[in-house]
Amino acid sequence: MKIELIKQHVNFVLKGTDFKNLGEKKIGKVRDVYTAPDKITLISTDRHSSFDRVIAHIPFKGEVLNQISLFWFENTKDIVPNHVISCPDPCVLVAKKCKPLPIEAIVRGYITGVTGTSLWTHYKAGKRDFGNFVLPEGLKKNQKLDNPVFTPSTKFEEHDRTLSPQEIVTEGLMTKKMTDEVERIAIALFKRGEEIALKHGLILVDTKYEFGIDEEGKLLLIDEIHTPDSSRYWKAGSYEERFNEGEEPEYFDKEFLRMWFKDNCDPYKDAVLPEAPQELVVELSRRYIEIYEMLTNKLFDHDFSQTPLERVTKNLSGLK
Repeated sequence: MKIELIKQHVNFVLKGTDFKNLGEKKIGKVRDVYTAPDKITLISTDRHSSFDRVIAHIPFKGEVLNQISLFWFENTKDIVPNHVISCPDPCVLVAKKCKPLPIEAIVRGYITGVTGTSLWTHYKAGKRDFGNFVLPEGLKKNQKLDNPVFTPSTKFEEHDRTLSPQEIVTEGLMTKKMTDEVERIAIALFKRGEEIALKHGLILVDTKYEFGIDEEGKLLLIDEIHTPDSSRYWKAGSYEERFNEGEEPEYFDKEFLRMWFKDNCDPYKDAVLPEAPQELVVELSRRYIEIYEMLTNKLFDHDFSQTPLERVTKNLSGLK
């Protein structure tokens, strides 16, 4: 999609929904979630959240995230069944009701990151034994690991903790059999993701998966998969040269919008935030669309004949 078209439709955003016929409503960072007795309706909005609040609305973001997840659900269903029932609208996913597992299944293919939980931070501080894998000496930041590693974390605690599979079992969060199964599937999903992304010029660096148990006791992949909000991507074409030069990889970057707010207000304390500059909103929208088109090998096609809310309302009018 051309940047001029995004500029013309910068206010063409889905900020939120209020449907009475879909079940109990819960508002997440990006999605409005409606829970009915037999299913869940997930509506991806264009909200962009940071600093524990909505800082902007990015045109087409919800649609892109939902369509990327659907692409990956379709391309991994032979590895593990997922919760998809239907997609009545580009922003909407109707899913099976599941009981979520109490961990996030995080898989990393590269040693990178700057946060306190990142693999590189721990490695730089001298840690080598991570419980279920041991890293060799001499690794450099952003280096590809010999094999993807499983670094799960808690899901329902206020501050997520990284756990080893042994700690998951010891703390009674899951059985060893279930933990082993989740690890096996998560690694297989990541390898499939790596393979497909690389064909389209991208490196899948790390990601998180969420799993649930359905009413029949079957393990399902739930939530989202391999979206730019749940995964880190680098551009494959320039990776090797930049790594050899000690430079950071080219990556899908959302940080510039966050940094603008840090530079222009106190986003944690100010009651009212300034409006995000239009050129930054447009650029972030363009980047979401670019990664969709690279991954799926399809042009992003949007219906401009009605607003996103009008379209979603029309498409969900028959749902009960």
